[in-house]
Amino acid sequence: MKLESSATFSGILTAFASSLCCITPVLAFMAGTGGIASSFSWIEPARPYLLGATALLLGFAWYQKLKPVAADDCDCEIPQKRSFLQTKSFLLAVTIFAAVTSTFPLYAHVFYPKTQPAAIVEAQSNVQKVEFSIEGMTCTGCENHVKSEISKLPGIVEVTVSYSKNNAVVKFDKTKTTIEAIEKAINSTGYKAVKHTVLEG
Repeated sequence: MKLESSATFSGILTAFASSLCCITPVLAFMAGTGGIASSFSWIEPARPYLLGATALLLGFAWYQKLKPVAADDCDCEIPQKRSFLQTKSFLLAVTIFAAVTSTFPLYAHVFYPKTQPAAIVEAQSNVQKVEFSIEGMTCTGCENHVKSEISKLPGIVEVTVSYSKNNAVVKFDKTKTTIEAIEKAINSTGYKAVKHTVLEG
């Protein structure tokens, strides 16, 4: 019974830890404290191992819960009432929690407002396209956080952010905002704009 409980609670911890790098940006965005968004980005390389550990631990807990009880193991003289933490209902709740947290990166975008930059450009010659290299992004939650902050600036025409490419490509009206202002917006999320490159078109 102790092994089953240990596996269950360890499964909760590994499931939560596996998505902490993606949950933190959403919490930071909702709390308005962008600076802590990248605090757990160092966990990202360990994510596959944490997910594997979660599956193994919960699988073991379910095996322990569902395996047939041998007659020798049955304490028929003193039937004991199990606490809720030892029931299948609790293990099912833990398994659902693990599934929800483990898949968090897939739906993190729903927590961010839809950002559609709609700057009116008076002259195409004023439009500048710049690629920013960004350190610290690990999932789509990070992308949406960065995109949301950039889109708040005046004069933003288009923003594309990619955590897999570690970049943001921004089209903006240079009479209304600057490269420095965009870098500042990126850095305010807790990620770091390390360099920028002016692109054609």
